[in-house]
Amino acid sequence: MAGKKIYFISDFHLGAPDAATSRKREHEIVSFLTAIRPETAELFVLGDLFDFWFEYRTVVPKGYVRLLAALAQFTDEGIPVHFFVGNHDMWMNDYFEKELGMQVYYEPTRFERDGKKWLIGHGDGLGPGDTGYKFLKKIFRNPVCRFLFSITPPVIGIGLADFFSRKSRAKTGHADQVFLGEENEWLIQFCKQELQKEHTDFFVFGHRHLPLDIPLSHSSKYINTGDWITHYSYAVYDNHELTLHRHA
Repeated sequence: MAGKKIYFISDFHLGAPDAATSRKREHEIVSFLTAIRPETAELFVLGDLFDFWFEYRTVVPKGYVRLLAALAQFTDEGIPVHFFVGNHDMWMNDYFEKELGMQVYYEPTRFERDGKKWLIGHGDGLGPGDTGYKFLKKIFRNPVCRFLFSITPPVIGIGLADFFSRKSRAKTGHADQVFLGEENEWLIQFCKQELQKEHTDFFVFGHRHLPLDIPLSHSSKYINTGDWITHYSYAVYDNHELTLHRHA
């Protein structure tokens, strides 16, 4: 749409580190989404909205109604919202699609917009290394494992998963805030490998929790949207250029 923009945002991790801090962050996110909605052509949400999410057949985790309502406002007004599941909210079924009208993706996906080629995803488990997580991801997404977890009573299952999610976040600490250099950033290596296979103008991922704008060639670059825990960062495409921004 002429004069409208495409927004990219990720890694809210609502629920962490505690309810009060999470609620304050949710208010800021909702305020931001409300402000940008009139000028948004499409919204890409690149995963880890929650620090933990699991959909039982008739039960979803309590809370986050302000955020979910804000996202529903986009789709109710006919604005497409694309959601890429992250490593903290990979246990989706169809709640977001049926209740919120969002399009849900489980893997990085290619798009073409304004004559530009894009590869967009959450970013977990891509590129070389991180073999331990890649193994765990296969287990977590295994249908048998998901079924076994689904028959655990929600009060036990959600409580247990939430505990381990918080332990994972505590273990990571501030490591996400350090740029490791292009040769050690797995997502940069992944983008360079993909660029050898097919020209891509923009690679856009979350997961890293560090806002990054990395040129890969004279006509291609990688953007990481950062997070809304430390940086409150996001990316915008204005029909010409893709840029990183921070919410004031």
